[in-house]
Amino acid sequence: MAKRDYYETLGVAKGASADEIKKGYRTKAKELHPDRNADNPNAEAQFKEANEAYEVLKDPEKKAAYDRYGHAAFEGGMGGGGQRPGGFGGGGGQGDFSSAFSDVFDDLFGDFMGGQRGGGGRRAARGADLRYNLGITLEDAYRGMQKSINVPTSVACDSCSGSGSEGGAEPTTCPTCSGMGKVRAQQGFFTVERTCPTCSGMGQIVKNPCKSCRGAGRVEKDRALSVNIPAGVETGTRIRLAGEGEAGMRGGPTGDLYIFIEVQEHKLFERDGPNLFCRVPVSMSTAALGGSIEVPTIDGGRGRVQIPAGSQSGRQMRLRGKGMPPLRGGGTGDMIIELAVETPVNLTSRQKELLQEFEKESSNNNPESSSFFSSVKSFWDSMKG
Repeated sequence: MAKRDYYETLGVAKGASADEIKKGYRTKAKELHPDRNADNPNAEAQFKEANEAYEVLKDPEKKAAYDRYGHAAFEGGMGGGGQRPGGFGGGGGQGDFSSAFSDVFDDLFGDFMGGQRGGGGRRAARGADLRYNLGITLEDAYRGMQKSINVPTSVACDSCSGSGSEGGAEPTTCPTCSGMGKVRAQQGFFTVERTCPTCSGMGQIVKNPCKSCRGAGRVEKDRALSVNIPAGVETGTRIRLAGEGEAGMRGGPTGDLYIFIEVQEHKLFERDGPNLFCRVPVSMSTAALGGSIEVPTIDGGRGRVQIPAGSQSGRQMRLRGKGMPPLRGGGTGDMIIELAVETPVNLTSRQKELLQEFEKESSNNNPESSSFFSSVKSFWDSMKG
């Protein structure tokens, strides 16, 4: 049976560029992979056919010979590794699966496995991001502030300028992985990549480690930073300080620092988004007769509230614009005053007498009580029936 044209096998046009050939093989590899075609008995043969085509067309010299002679360019050397017309040895036939497939291995699975495309190890690993929990008062959240903090972190070693080598010398290429940071091993049908055990994936080794940082290129140190806390922040607000995190390994880029805000509870105010709640006790006489009371505001000022006569516990009144400022647009919140009618304690004999006299004269002054006990009487009567 005549072999299919290699370009046709990969679904690309003759004269296709190297990138187009690689893209075509990647598409076919995904489409024809045996693991994805368990119900197709021909999938493995077609997959190997695509692999054979890519093994030839990815190589400029082999491609040139194929373009000139076709399949005849590789006859006589199939499986034997001998010389072919044009001086090409090895390959052809089933093709070298591990060689061809490894060229697109990173493209197919690199992101999933955390690999880096295009070769090369992690010569300069990025430093880790850091988290700092910052507690502030409600007043600080209202005004905004500039806060100084001390952050324990890793900084670039001054002795070796972050290189990890004594005297600042450049690290050398790892002999095990040739600077790739990973090694490949054939396991049956697949080529598996693992982190290089010699350099731990860095791609480089330090022959003469710095005595200060022991080859890491960084040391532990506390740093003083100034953080701008905008007005209106809430618990959970995150502030990012780019480049203020942990230093990278051996001169790698620095990570970021994330400040997480926690607004502490307040003795007077309770926050709900942009609004503030304040529970204010009032005397029975003020609640009954009405009057004016003075309340605190978050800015340190005072507000005056009129209490209507006959007010009950739980009644709310609003002071507009006396809440929290907006963090991301929107208007300033309000302050909600909730009344708590207070029952007097430690009464004198005279006060008790006055209240008893008032109780005798107030049979029609408690509508809520009258309604409640009327409902209770109806309930008991219905239970007797």
